[in-house]
Amino acid sequence: MSSTTTQPPPSSGEGLPASLYILAAALCMLGFISLIYLYFNRWFAHAPSMQQQQHGLAATLNKWILDTLPKFTWSASESKAATQKFEDGFPNLSIPNAHGIRGEHVAFLASFSSPGVIFEQLSISYALPKLFISSFTLVLPFFPTGTSERMEEEGDIATAFTLARFLSNIPISRGGPTSVVIYDIHALQERFYFDDNVLPCFESGIPLLKSRLQQLPDSDNISIAFPDDGAWKRFHKQLQHFPMIICAKVREGDQRIVRIKEGDPKGRHVVIVDDLVQSGGTLIECQKVLAEHGATKVSAYVTHGVFPKRSWERFAHDKGGSPDSGLTYFWITDSCPLTVKEVKNKPPFEVLSLASSIAATLQI
Repeated sequence: MSSTTTQPPPSSGEGLPASLYILAAALCMLGFISLIYLYFNRWFAHAPSMQQQQHGLAATLNKWILDTLPKFTWSASESKAATQKFEDGFPNLSIPNAHGIRGEHVAFLASFSSPGVIFEQLSISYALPKLFISSFTLVLPFFPTGTSERMEEEGDIATAFTLARFLSNIPISRGGPTSVVIYDIHALQERFYFDDNVLPCFESGIPLLKSRLQQLPDSDNISIAFPDDGAWKRFHKQLQHFPMIICAKVREGDQRIVRIKEGDPKGRHVVIVDDLVQSGGTLIECQKVLAEHGATKVSAYVTHGVFPKRSWERFAHDKGGSPDSGLTYFWITDSCPLTVKEVKNKPPFEVLSLASSIAATLQI
């Protein structure tokens, strides 16, 4: 690993933001972790390997910082950390420039995209606070076990609680407990699964959706639909200025069928909103019933496009035609970077990046 460093010029005035050091890591399909360093007091370092991954949140966050903050003079050094493995398959990890981050405010952009990478990224998260950094923030856009938050019968394991316990054991840094930033966690009560070693900070991708809806030519004809009562409870307060439609599954014989419980989609561009999608069966049923009841267009938004086994392929584009033929738009964020790569340039999918929201959360 080689690096070149240019010393930053002296400060030219007062009132500049406090020094902020971002260490962002995103897992790519080849199994390595790339790192971004950002010293906000006129110091920026980037990872070329991230810039080569044009999909993925890390590349977008890197580009957003460079494009949005031109008024600062940056000095750059390049650094790349690879996740190597021992012969037995366990990871051989290291943090480059460990002495150089002493006294800095460090943020780690994690992606628990599969169970196998969680151990690697937790190992890094446990190590960073012990390097005499001023503070530590873990940014975990998608909390993958959030839907397993409760027991239905004795013996069930709520793995949301398990993962929260793992994160709660991140050591305290010199500045105090670790901040854990999570976007649209499945159930807000999961805040109480974390103990006092960490400070959960729950953010939302809904503001990105609202901004995108304002750009549509039919922005004055939008209604919001929720596929079930849970989605309504989770998001209706953030979208209360839109007309709302609530769908629900009802039992008819041996089948559970989606029906409209409340609201009227007739003549409206209806946007189905939920926190995440897996197989997508409920969203497709919701789309069909909305089309049957007169919606002129049907779109969908989820913060987390999980789509196991390429289930995104089930969603067709309406191609400007009838809403029963497909979706006009399907908006997702880049919280699941592997999905972003798969759906890139494939209508009806459109990615709303969390980069600017994360930057704002980190007070960049």
